[in-house]
Parts: sequence; structure tokens; C-alpha cells
Amino acid sequence: MTEPAVISTDQLICDLEQLIRMVSSTGQTDELRMVAVRIAAMMRSRGLKVEVRPTPGAPIVIGWRSGRRPFTLLLYHHYDTPSPGPWRAWLHDPFQLAERDGMVYGRGVADGKGPLAAHLNAIAAVIEAEGELPCGVVVVAEGDYLIGSPYLGSLIANCRALFRADACLASGGDRDASGLPFCYSGVKGLVQLMLRSQEAQTVLPAGMAASVPNPLWRLIWALNQIKTDQEEILIGGFYDTIEGPTTEENRILRTVLADEAGRRGAWQVNQFLFGLTGAPLVRSEVTLPTCNIGMLHTEPVSDLPVIPRSAVARLDFQLVPRQHPQEVVDALQAHLAAKGLPDILIERLPGGYPPAQSPIDDPFVRLVSDVGRYIHGQPLTILPRGPFTMPLFYFAEAFGIPVASIGVARPSSAIFGANECIPLPDLVRHGQHLIEVLYACSATTLSA
Repeated sequence: MTEPAVISTDQLICDLEQLIRMVSSTGQTDELRMVAVRIAAMMRSRGLKVEVRPTPGAPIVIGWRSGRRPFTLLLYHHYDTPSPGPWRAWLHDPFQLAERDGMVYGRGVADGKGPLAAHLNAIAAVIEAEGELPCGVVVVAEGDYLIGSPYLGSLIANCRALFRADACLASGGDRDASGLPFCYSGVKGLVQLMLRSQEAQTVLPAGMAASVPNPLWRLIWALNQIKTDQEEILIGGFYDTIEGPTTEENRILRTVLADEAGRRGAWQVNQFLFGLTGAPLVRSEVTLPTCNIGMLHTEPVSDLPVIPRSAVARLDFQLVPRQHPQEVVDALQAHLAAKGLPDILIERLPGGYPPAQSPIDDPFVRLVSDVGRYIHGQPLTILPRGPFTMPLFYFAEAFGIPVASIGVARPSSAIFGANECIPLPDLVRHGQHLIEVLYACSATTLSA
């Protein structure tokens, strides 16, 4: 199959330079609002009609264009990025695109802004080649993805016509041992919590530990009641609703290999949990929910021998099908109370969402996988989900549509660390893959 439209690498680099220069650290509402306006302008320049919808946080940018066929594909993206951290850890300015040995560097280049630029250039390439799109597109770019997409669901509920589509495609996930992107037919859900223990109303000297409770110890004891050193989550009923993989999913999971060598080299880890490797490693990442602790600190922070006033931990749970965020929160509250820790305060953080899942044999998911043969020489391996979350539930629930995601970053991409990077050809292929998806959606009998 010859490619009727081809992405311009020069234009892609130009767009990447513009996007990387836009500082858009998650949670920084003022700068995110400015970035949203500039992303809207970029979408318009690529031939889309655009609306920028305000939220209490970062605006959500929606671009759309109809096509020859009434089928509409929704593309989910985000433009918020992690803070770059200490600039001294970077080899260059994190907000200036750098090119070196076929790689491009900059905050957001591998996750968020890079895939968005690739998809906008794909849309522009098709319009330039044909004067129109083979099917309709809706491009959604939100700025609160990294904090749990707290405003996306309500905006979709209130503005359904803006988001209406027949299928949803996202950019995110991993690659296999050969570097081929995975195609996912679902994504995990998310719930984030703050656990707090508070005792005395003032900081006390450490000598009072013989008679005054220490909130940090109490929080540690609570955390020990949530998860064991064997990675088992102890919350009553946490696993009860989970269904195992289907026969077809099991068949695939027995043969899939992740890029373990790339991970170990980039992350500097000697082994994975329990020494897992090969297919069992992928199976655990696909099928298991998680309970992760991302932060533990005292208030106030002190390097002196004291009893702190309070202690705080931040937890996140990644959920698999049939688990629901609020049910996890309620179960945790009951669990800690039953363990004699009812005083531990649990605050559900804004955002979070249930998982989204399409069958791995859904026609749209198969289409996304199959057109990989034109870009990578073979179809993409389909996995039911991966070790990441996205708010695709809102689109699937609102419109009853299938969802899929295509892996982009590599283990060495450092999407949360210094020197975020990706091979430029990976972004070109990611955009070219979308071009093939658009043509395939137009040529098949997918319902619209």
C-alpha cells in the first residue's frame, strides 16, 4: 500500500520546537492557560475548528474537522508535563528542543507534546494531500492529565456534541522487546489519596516519645496494614470483583516479551519484583491492580530529633476492570477502622476514574493493530491494557465507543526524569500510523 500522505519531518521538528518552548508544568494553572491558547492556534493552523473550554484548572482544547465519511475518530492527548526538576541534571535547557544522534530531547517530547505534534502533522498531511480528511476527527488536549483529569468527565457530560465520536485512540504505553509499539484495547483506572495522621497540635521534643503518640509511627503502622512485603494488597474485598484474562488474552500473554534489557539499562535496576521476567512480567503488569506510595513526609519537615505534628502519605491505585475508585476508598476506610486505625484521615484527591476496556477482538482495535503492517512491517501486538492510566472511560461511557492506545515512549525516554528523549523516527512513525488509521476507518464497515 502506497502512502497517500506523508508527514514532513521538518514541519514536525518546527512544531516540536514551539511546543517544547511552552512551559506547561502540571498544576501551574496560569501557564497552562497560556499554553492552551497557543495549542488552539496550532490546531487551527492545521485545518481544525477549535474551541478552548475553561475549567477550574487547565483549559481543555477541542479541535475537530469532518471528513468524507460520517465516521469520527477521537484522539485523546494532554499538554501538561512533569516539572523538569533540577536543571543541572539536564544536558540542555529542558524547554528548548535539542537534536542529537537521531534523538530529540525536551520536556514532553516523548509523552504529551511529542505525540500531539505527530498527530497534528498527520492530520495536516492528509488535508494537504487530498484537501479533506477521509473521516472526521476530534482532537482533545487537556492540561490536567497528570493530576487525574478532574474536570474532563463533567465537561464531556455538559458538552456531549463537542466530543461525540465513533472510536477513541490515545497515545501511550510501552514497546515490546524488538521496539515495536504495543496496541492496547483498554487502560487502567486511577484513584489518588492522601492519608494523614495527626496527634499533638505542636511539635514536641523527641524525649516525649515515651508518653506522646508519634503520628509518623501511626501512619507507618497504617501503611503496613494496606500492603505486605509480598506486594499483596490487604484491603478487604479489593480483589473480589476482578476477572482473570480471557482465553485469547491468555494466549497472547504467554508469548509477549517486554523490553527488559532496555528497562534495566535505562532504569539501572538489577531485576524486577520477585525476579519476574519474560511473559510472567508482562502478565503481571497487564492483569494486576496496583497500590503505590509516591510521597511520605512530616509536617513540619525537620532534621531535628522531634515528634512531628502530623504525617502525610500520598497513595495511588491503578485499577483493572470491575474495580471502581470510590469503592476502593470506602473499602480502605473500613479496613483501617477494622484494624484499630479509625483516626487515620483519608482524603480522596480530585480526579481519578474507572478503567476502560474494549475486547481485544473489537474491529476498531484490530484495525489499529493491523495497519501497523504498513508502518512497522507487521501488525502491532494487542494487549488488554498496560502499566499506565488514562481517562478514556469518560469517552467510552458517554458514547459507547471502543478505545485503543498505541505505545510511544521507550524505557530510556525518562518521561518523568531529566533528559526526556525519543528517537525522531518514532514520532514520525506514530504520526504516519494515524494517517493509515484514518484511511482504514474510511474504507471499512466500522459503524458510524
